[in-house]
Amino acid sequence: MKTRCFLLCGLLASLSSCNWGEKNTTKPDINTDTLAYTYKTIKERASDCGNKPDTGCTVAKITYPVFNGQTMLNNSISSSLLNLFKMDKHYTDLQQYAKDFIGSFDAVKKREDRPGMFFTLDSHAEVLRQDSSLTTLEISGHNFQGGAHGSCMTTFINWNTKANKNIALSDLLIQRYVEKLTAIADTIFRKQEKLSLSASLANDYFFKDNKFALNNNFLITPLGIKFLYNQYEIKPYAAGQTDLFIPYAKLKLLLKPNTVITQYLK
Repeated sequence: MKTRCFLLCGLLASLSSCNWGEKNTTKPDINTDTLAYTYKTIKERASDCGNKPDTGCTVAKITYPVFNGQTMLNNSISSSLLNLFKMDKHYTDLQQYAKDFIGSFDAVKKREDRPGMFFTLDSHAEVLRQDSSLTTLEISGHNFQGGAHGSCMTTFINWNTKANKNIALSDLLIQRYVEKLTAIADTIFRKQEKLSLSASLANDYFFKDNKFALNNNFLITPLGIKFLYNQYEIKPYAAGQTDLFIPYAKLKLLLKPNTVITQYLK
């Protein structure tokens, strides 16, 4: 997913920078009690595509897993894909979303004479990991609608397989964890960005009141919790995305017992 989006951004916009880093090649852990699924693809092509390849004309493509008998999880995946990019209209159906994306291109094409212009919507939901307690997915995509550059976005779903619900940080961490977690993350962030503990965040970052803060876009992994800031969230567009990884070793005093990540602790 990350490599595909990186290439699309680079091809369609010279200023694009989908900076995800290395693709996760770790295969999901599959046990007998994990959830079964199959991938589905929705694709719509503009009327002027003809025999052109998808890379040379307006195409809306959405690929995602459909889990057998898991309505709530499937709804969460669909909602995440529909809300990955800001749209003027509220959608509840992926097929209609793709059709309307093509319609928006047709409307612009009628108004503007821009030879060679085309739009791109390429979104994916990918199962990263499964075990008896947890299913994690990456929701990512690239959207280009004729502006100065496209947009690449990534979000995550951390699903409690047994409880059949999305996992919040409050499900994993003790009460009043925010201040301590933020302090831990701030230290890691500053080391990662090569900043001193007293350096100001005013000039190069977009944090509210120039004070470091975590967002709610996180992924549970076997080694720790990864947070991801998307383009424009804390840095200029050209800086791309920013990962911030917190190992469980740093979180020992904040972790609740008997959660989905207890299995990863040694």
